[in-house]
Amino acid sequence: MLFFIADTHFGHKNAIWYDHRPFQSVKEMDEELIKRWNSRVTNGDTVYILGDFSWHNTDRTMRILKRLKGKKRLIKGNHDRVKSPELRKEFDYIKEYEQISVGRKVLILCHYSIPFYNRHHHDAVMIHGHTHNSKEHLLELEIERYINESGIPCNMYNVGCMLPYMDYTPRTLDEIIEGKQQYMQQIKNL
Repeated sequence: MLFFIADTHFGHKNAIWYDHRPFQSVKEMDEELIKRWNSRVTNGDTVYILGDFSWHNTDRTMRILKRLKGKKRLIKGNHDRVKSPELRKEFDYIKEYEQISVGRKVLILCHYSIPFYNRHHHDAVMIHGHTHNSKEHLLELEIERYINESGIPCNMYNVGCMLPYMDYTPRTLDEIIEGKQQYMQQIKNL
């Protein structure tokens, strides 16, 4: 099975404050992220991490990676420091951008959102992170709505772990699509 998640920010104290994460400490956040990851992912699964995986040093990041189930593929974010050969070996691969197929659906994977991504006219979807649950994320949603209302297909999904439909847990594509639909209804009704 394929899963997606972004912006876990293991070890990043400021992420707790910035995202209003429900954790009292970095240790509590790290342990809960590991617990939720391993509650969904098996060793036969693959998880695409769309950037900003860890703020910890190489040794602590490696210890976390070894505790997480599944094959891990990193789409690099602006906070990913993965120069160590030992750390790089913990990932199936590390890329800046990737295009994959899930069934008949083409997915464009990048840490950053790209409104006019490859194959957007052919039902492809953009999976990204980076903007957390910030003003930029709300602006992305407005841009996506405007582009679609203009008659140009644009289907972007922010898989930042802090978003309600992600709930600090890797999710499948179907779960992400359904979760975002429910999320859009909730914020529309506010």
